[in-house]
Order: sequence, then structure tokens, then C-alpha cells
Amino acid sequence: MRIAILDDYQNAARSLADWDSLPGEATFFTDFLGHDDDAVCRALQDFDVIVAMRERTPFTGARLRNLPNLKLLVTTGMRNASIDLDATRELGIAVCGTAGSPTAAAEHTWALILAAARRLDVELFSASRPRPVSQPWQQTLGTGLSGKTLGVYGLGNLGSQVARIGQAFGMRVIAHSQNLTTERAAEAGVEWVDQDGLFAESDVLTIHLKLSERTTKVVGERQLALMKPGSILVNTSRSPMIDEDALVAALGTGAPVLAALDVFDVEPLPAGNRLLQTPGVIATPHVGYVTEDQFRIFYTGAVEDIAAWAAGAPVNVLN
Repeated sequence: MRIAILDDYQNAARSLADWDSLPGEATFFTDFLGHDDDAVCRALQDFDVIVAMRERTPFTGARLRNLPNLKLLVTTGMRNASIDLDATRELGIAVCGTAGSPTAAAEHTWALILAAARRLDVELFSASRPRPVSQPWQQTLGTGLSGKTLGVYGLGNLGSQVARIGQAFGMRVIAHSQNLTTERAAEAGVEWVDQDGLFAESDVLTIHLKLSERTTKVVGERQLALMKPGSILVNTSRSPMIDEDALVAALGTGAPVLAALDVFDVEPLPAGNRLLQTPGVIATPHVGYVTEDQFRIFYTGAVEDIAAWAAGAPVNVLN
């Protein structure tokens, strides 16, 4: 049995799980295989088992049909929108998932909120990012959060965690989503508002929706035009929820003044991407879920999935 572990960017997978316990040979890919279908399929055509790190490498029907030896596809986490589950059923490929950390993404959301509020993108320096001699000792006036309004777009598991932290900072917390009720918001100690109110009243607005046809470009020109001058927009969810053209235009007006983003339409983000050239963008490379604790859960779960499947008793089956 040949096993491919994909997109191990930090070269961490080998040390975080007992791959040697499996009845097969594991190969670790630390570089992104690219966006070209032919190149991806050439690299993976000999493998019986593939372990995918979240949605870094999509498995479309076209790709799956060109991987004749693939029998088991393991995804980290229990949901992966980039795997064509219908095609895996058609082709007889088992798909299994793993557990994950329930807190990593919420913690990173707050890392971005605080970085934006205190302008760490400008003020931060270290041994690896020394302060230029010409740079003033202090350049910006930070934004305090106590007494400000935090808007949470999507009050599910992650959104609720983010809301509780906002409350701890002394923020007024409001929330909206299509299915959120006043009663459900009140149970979380949060004030329900309609969509227009969410955008118009938030000093910090953070998105925690599930990507679907309904939520694609749910943040567009009309919604952004409602935001306050000097407000902050945060997205650690999925990039297609924000209309990129509208965001770039809105940042040029100062409402919002900053967009703190961890997700992008194309990843890894190409050099010279226009978002990186847009004043007001603070970007991290989709690391909301990238913690040692999280990866240990992911990779240990992947080994357990493979062992169970090899023994004829698959677990955590998604298809």
C-alpha cells in the first residue's frame, strides 16, 4: 500500500503521528502540487491512499477519474467541500475524515482582530523583521475595542466562540445570519440585527458562515457601502463569500479601513496578487487552523482511518 500525505507545508506530518505503524509506505509532499490537473494526477497516480490537508488540493471528479489506483481518500476534518463525493461513490473510492480542534480558527480570528485594531502590520518588528532606521518609533493610533460593536456574521460554533471573546473585551456583540433567530442570539448573550444593521453598526465585522451557493458573494458592494468609516472587516471563513472587486473598491474609500484576511480565492496566493498591493489589507496565509495541537489531531486521526480501512472496518466514512 502506497500512501501520499499532501501539502505538508511545515514538514510536520512525519513527527506528529505513527505512520510506521501502517502496513504501507508513506510519502510526504511538502510542496504544493499546483493547480494543473495533469501535473497533480501524474504525481499521485501510483498511490492507493491519499491524505489531503483540508482543501489545499481539490479532488474534483476529473482528477479522481485519473487516479486509477486510489482506493482511500482521507481528509483532515469531517467536511471538505473540495472533494467530489458523488464521484468517489461512483468510482468506489472510500472517503474518511478526522476530528479537529474546535478552537483554533476562533483564536486566529482574534489574532487578526487585534493585529488590525493595533495596526501590528505597521508597528511590529522583530529579529526577522527589523525596524528600518528611517521608520518612526511609533506610526499609528490603535483602536480600542472596549465599548465598540462586534458584528458576527454567522453565530454557529466558531461565531459563538468569537462572540464570547468579544464580550470579554467589553464589546457590544450583534449577530446575523439567514437562519439566526432573536431567541437563539439571546441565548448566546448576543443582539440579533438584520443584515443591513450588521454592516452599518459594526466597528469590527467578522464572517463565520458556511460556503454555499447562497453565501457566495454575500458580502458585496451594497453591504460594504453600509460599513462605518474606520471599521474593520475580518474573514477567516471562505474567500468567495466576499466580492473581491467590491472589497478593493471599498477599501479605497476607508469604509472599511482595514480587511484582515486569512482566506483567498487562489491558494497559495500568487506573488503580485492585487490584494497584496491594496492598502488596508492585512493577510495571513490561511493559518487559522494551523497549530501543532490541531495537526496532531488531524494526522493521528488519518493514521487511525487508514489502519481501520486496511483492516476492513473503515471509520469516519463521509461517502
